[in-house]
Amino acid sequence: APDQPPAPPAIASQSGGCGVAGGRMTDTRRRVKVYTLNEDRQWDDRGTGHVSSCYVERLKGMSLLVRAESDGSLLLESKINPNTAYQKQQDTLIVWSEAENYDLALSFQEKAGCDEIWEKICQVQGKDPSVDITQDLVDESEEERFDDMSSPGLELPSCELSRLEEIAELVASSLPSPLRREKLALALENEGYIKKLLEIFHVCEDLENIEGLHHLYEIIKGIFLLNRTALFEVMFSEECIMDVIGCLEYDPSLSQSRKHREFLTKTAKFKEVIPISDPELKQKIHQTYRVQYIQDMVLPTPSVFEENMLSTLHSFIFFNKVEIVGMLQEDEKFLTDLFAQLTDEATDEEKRQELVNFLKEFCAFSQTLQPQNRDAFFKTLSNMGILPALEVILGMDDAQVRSAATDIFSYLVEYNPSMVREFVMQEAQQNDDDILLINLIIEHMICDTDPELGGAVLLMGLLRTLVDPENMLATANKTEKTEFLGFFYKHCMHVLTAPLLANTTEDKPSKDDFQTAQLLALILELLTFCVEHHTYHIKNYIINKDILRRVLVLMASKHAFLALCALRFKRKIIGLKDEFYNRYIMKSFLFEPVVKAFLNNGSRYNLMNSAIIEMFEFIRVEDIKSLTAHVIENYWKALEDVDYVQTFKGLKLRFEQQRERQDNPKLDSMRSILRNHRYRRDARTLEDEEEMWFNTDEDDMEDGEAVVPPSDKTKNDEDIMDPISKFMERKKLKESEEKEVLLKTNLSGRQSPSFKLSFSSGTKSNLTSQSSASNLPGSPGSPGSPGSPGSPGSVSKSTSQMAAITTK
Repeated sequence: APDQPPAPPAIASQSGGCGVAGGRMTDTRRRVKVYTLNEDRQWDDRGTGHVSSCYVERLKGMSLLVRAESDGSLLLESKINPNTAYQKQQDTLIVWSEAENYDLALSFQEKAGCDEIWEKICQVQGKDPSVDITQDLVDESEEERFDDMSSPGLELPSCELSRLEEIAELVASSLPSPLRREKLALALENEGYIKKLLEIFHVCEDLENIEGLHHLYEIIKGIFLLNRTALFEVMFSEECIMDVIGCLEYDPSLSQSRKHREFLTKTAKFKEVIPISDPELKQKIHQTYRVQYIQDMVLPTPSVFEENMLSTLHSFIFFNKVEIVGMLQEDEKFLTDLFAQLTDEATDEEKRQELVNFLKEFCAFSQTLQPQNRDAFFKTLSNMGILPALEVILGMDDAQVRSAATDIFSYLVEYNPSMVREFVMQEAQQNDDDILLINLIIEHMICDTDPELGGAVLLMGLLRTLVDPENMLATANKTEKTEFLGFFYKHCMHVLTAPLLANTTEDKPSKDDFQTAQLLALILELLTFCVEHHTYHIKNYIINKDILRRVLVLMASKHAFLALCALRFKRKIIGLKDEFYNRYIMKSFLFEPVVKAFLNNGSRYNLMNSAIIEMFEFIRVEDIKSLTAHVIENYWKALEDVDYVQTFKGLKLRFEQQRERQDNPKLDSMRSILRNHRYRRDARTLEDEEEMWFNTDEDDMEDGEAVVPPSDKTKNDEDIMDPISKFMERKKLKESEEKEVLLKTNLSGRQSPSFKLSFSSGTKSNLTSQSSASNLPGSPGSPGSPGSPGSPGSVSKSTSQMAAITTK
């Protein structure tokens, strides 16, 4: 049943006669929640609204309509089918199936509203409103239907020990027919039959009448399959439930009876860590536990039973749980006492462990709730001070208590990371870094004693959620991202990186055991995530603390997965093509550990080999000029003999092209003139002309003829072509040398220097996408400026600038 909320605002009735009394929905009688049953047999909340019944022309019949109380949108439009089976449960629920495997439920706030709608349904189906179920007759044969309709009701045999077999046969024969199930259920209700059967059960046990007990097992099992709420309420009452479980102990297919009652009364203990004053709540908790036990342990598995035949049992448990959580939330004294004892230093360890376990179970329980109910649940816990309480608990020595507190923290982070972030930023103003909640979480991750680091993996996932900008909020005057990341890098990042820095003071890891390697791999995974998502915060931290150099020490680890994590961290940095990072890498010679690892790996064809080659290939393809020059100038001698891939010789070729352009400033200034003139034209025209240049057949051009786009003809051709002709004379000689070099090497065939001006094939993708590059700062002609060939701002500019002119 839904929580009892304040009365909703008045909602005007809809046209077509679908309003309620007085034409306005000013009362709460018709306020309902709409539920649908999902594939996991759990009820999904589809929203809260007001229900009405009226004739819908499109559906050609009386229908149930539910309009959302928030915006008046239609939550449900369901025709009342004369043959659909509707069930009324617990006075405030109406459940039915629209189609195969599609169950619906309306949960009313008030019994009166449920009764009104039930009368409408019964009126359409021609049923007496006193019944709790209407049944579909479609599956029955005409003869069977006639026989059933001709008899006013089902007559049960007298409830005697000698007639148990007859009763069992009657129950079994009624299950296949919906109408006979309905009549059997009515007969069992009207005659108080279940209590009489349970009296006979005591007699059979006293007499040790095994045959009678086996019959009772079949009878009670059959009653469960009738799927009837009214019968469940009798069977699960305080006076009957243990006897019902007793009947289900005597399964004829087992040689010995099960001891379910003994387990429930002696082994299973109800721990009341905080006294529950409400007797109804206490009884509901006991009932739910026992019914859950019947469903999970006593009844046969779903492979034996049809799952949908126990749908009412699932619903019974589900709505009981919703009710329990609601009652506990409303009991302010209970929750106040709970949190007071949790944080009280005088509470002994055993008591505190029970309190934390209760809170953990309470949070786990909330996961079965629908989103609206779960929101209210966590809001209540937040108001009661759950986060300060967790901070106190996580600072204690008891490992079991800390573990349970970590589980509770995970529920809170998954529910609302912003709430957790807001709390930790507020507490930072009052507490030292050592006792901040996030730092306590990081310390637990670092100190995880599990060899497989199961707990650390969970905690790392929570930290990742907390530092993920994707789930951070932005408002008009401040952003959560700016505030929280500023806090995190100031107060928490040094705690996270402490194990990494402590282990990389030498040229190789000081500790290289498996557990340490796993922990460092987890830390590197989070740092790599930060590089991708945190921009300047992580950049300042890495450069100021020299983090990349320390990380690359791990390339010498004997654990390949850790060395690959370190390489992946560097690859993510290079992938940003950020010149600040590039200058830092070059200044500290941070390719040296990578080249060493590559050479130590030898000729082995493995993941390390491929990952390092891919990094250099990325630098070549993206034409990162500064890194290209740095690698060739410092490591070419170590890499020049690698001829099973073209990557390193391709890098050398890039470097020489780049140096050639730098040696000819006249050509650079000419390119600047061309670029400025061309970029004023339409981008689409530019791309068309470049495509024409690439597609022009070499044979169509005469020797020595310059091909210039028509729009460029307006410039002074002699001024432009003079430096070009001088440059091309040198270039022809250079081209022939490069061809000789490339022919000597055993290349893999993925690339050939087939473009004019010795452009490699990898640059074609850059030739048509440089319009945005012209807006970058710096003078393209000055080698030392940000726009020079040594920076990512000028990637492939020369290629795009020269693409329109060629000489064969």
